[in-house]
Amino acid sequence: MVEWFDWFVYASFATYFAGAFFPSGNPTAQLMNTAGIFAVGFFMRPVGGWLLGRVGDRKGRKAALTLTVTLMSASAVLIAVAPTYGVAGYGGAFVLLVARLLQGLSVGGEYAASATYLTEASDPRRRGFASSFQYVSMTAGQIAGLGLLIVLQRTLSDHALHSYGWRIPFVVGALGAAVVFYLRRNMLETEVYEEDASHAGERGTLRALWRHRREAFLVVALTMGGTVAYYTYTTYLTKYLSNSAGLSKETATLVSFTALIVFACLQPLAGALSDRIGRRPLLITFAVGSTVLTVPIMTLLKHADGYWSALGLALLALVVVTGYTSINACVKAELFPTGVRALGVALPYAVANALFGGTAEYVALWFKKGGIESGFYWYVAACAAVSLVVYVTMRETKDLDLARVKAAEGAGDGSTESTVTTAS
Repeated sequence: MVEWFDWFVYASFATYFAGAFFPSGNPTAQLMNTAGIFAVGFFMRPVGGWLLGRVGDRKGRKAALTLTVTLMSASAVLIAVAPTYGVAGYGGAFVLLVARLLQGLSVGGEYAASATYLTEASDPRRRGFASSFQYVSMTAGQIAGLGLLIVLQRTLSDHALHSYGWRIPFVVGALGAAVVFYLRRNMLETEVYEEDASHAGERGTLRALWRHRREAFLVVALTMGGTVAYYTYTTYLTKYLSNSAGLSKETATLVSFTALIVFACLQPLAGALSDRIGRRPLLITFAVGSTVLTVPIMTLLKHADGYWSALGLALLALVVVTGYTSINACVKAELFPTGVRALGVALPYAVANALFGGTAEYVALWFKKGGIESGFYWYVAACAAVSLVVYVTMRETKDLDLARVKAAEGAGDGSTESTVTTAS
């Protein structure tokens, strides 16, 4: 939760600090500048995915999780003390950029390390339910950030928030990360990892991952639609409601806050359902819903005239996205053998997020600035349609035995051999 709190408060508070690091002028242009730096953080995620995924496979899931929170703590401190444009010119924006790069490194490894840890440590019959708590904690981080924003909006003046109030969440995040560092140092390693001794010299290497290139490309494709939809209806939603729909910042923040609470509660329910009926039905439901409903939902959201209408549409969108978010962690982890599982999840997922998730907000603002905001709605729907093809053609992973998923010896085509067991 703390890791993702630090990652998401950047987006939540961007409307307040955008003017602090860039020259005054067009508010949309200032948001595009901060969104650009937000996107740059995503382009560091593949590097973090490779580096920390390698650590996770070679040194253990615990080591990777401890390292990620250390990087996140350092980045939060940098943003908290970054000088403004009036003090240091573009020097403040440079500090912001460096901090965001560190965050990208951290989150690039955090997703895979936590997804792998949750999947390996859970009961095989409840992997979907257990791994769904990754998005519960991710969303809890967003909720905590938005909750803090709501408190600050009601206790500080608008001027104070723009002046210094936006620094408060980054101080809170840095302190929280220090606590999490202590907790993670006392974690137990997963039994699946400790019992796996095959190909020890190639754990977490790109050479080992290349044997599973089909699965790696599959992760990129199945992530594409989900990550665009997720960031559209979470991090971008508040800005969209205030910048496009014309709702006040306070109302837009409250809509996102309420919708995310419901969204977090839905994750375990959907994860448990996948343990009964399989992963593919939920993924297909998400992709069909996102392909068909994105344009009408976004169009209606733009014309929402108050809290309740905006909340209803946001909840509809997030119910659809739950089909992806609740189970995508375990689906990806179930595709790879233990010795390359962390890297196999981290690197292709980070690549997909850099190309599609991290750029979603920037693409949306680019379409808006160009006067064709509806083009972004079709872009989101198209990404979901591509993932739909993948979901329909991929294998079911619910009953795979993680300890016996292995590379086919001597296979030159990247195929894998997996032992399937019943849930009982």
